[in-house]
Amino acid sequence: MKNVDDLIASAAELAEQGLSKGEIADELNVSRETASWLVERSGNAAPAPTRSTGGPHDIHVDWSALGRDSTRLGYAGKSMADLLSKQGEDVDLTIGIEKAGAPLATSVAAELDTDLGTYTPSKHQWEEGDIDDLGGTFSRNFAEIRGRDCYLVDDTITSGTTMTETVEAVREEGGEPVACCVLVDKQGVEEIEGVPVYSLLQVIRVGNGE
Repeated sequence: MKNVDDLIASAAELAEQGLSKGEIADELNVSRETASWLVERSGNAAPAPTRSTGGPHDIHVDWSALGRDSTRLGYAGKSMADLLSKQGEDVDLTIGIEKAGAPLATSVAAELDTDLGTYTPSKHQWEEGDIDDLGGTFSRNFAEIRGRDCYLVDDTITSGTTMTETVEAVREEGGEPVACCVLVDKQGVEEIEGVPVYSLLQVIRVGNGE
């Protein structure tokens, strides 16, 4: 994707497929605010007020060159595993945050020889309004969480909300998050809820984007 028009077209296509705005945000690696703006610009939703600058300030991350090739994805997973490998000798579970975090977590788990779990965050149900009324879920098709130290893996940290939710969900399930790892961190955070965060790339804004 090269410009905003490409993103608007992609948002329109995803909306027509029935994806929620939260899922569209996940697919395009943008914030929920940006996803709403893109869908509204595409004509698939009622117009909503936008900022005087014409839209939200955000950074789109396109890592499809890795995602579409299993070998490249494996290399990315090995790099993430290397970042995590020094964070706890007793970790035997890697949890991928759906959707994009799951294949990365699979690669990390294979490299570190851990079990695999997945978490679907509440944003996948989100359309408009307060996301706090929604809840995420752990898949029963994968490893159990209770009583285990674990790594959390996702593709991108945009606002930190999803990773924060996942850390809290793991603790509520009886597990203990030891470290988080992502491909790209848009916020440059060092920790979330006391859990260290590692990333292959950090995006640093210079100025306010005006």
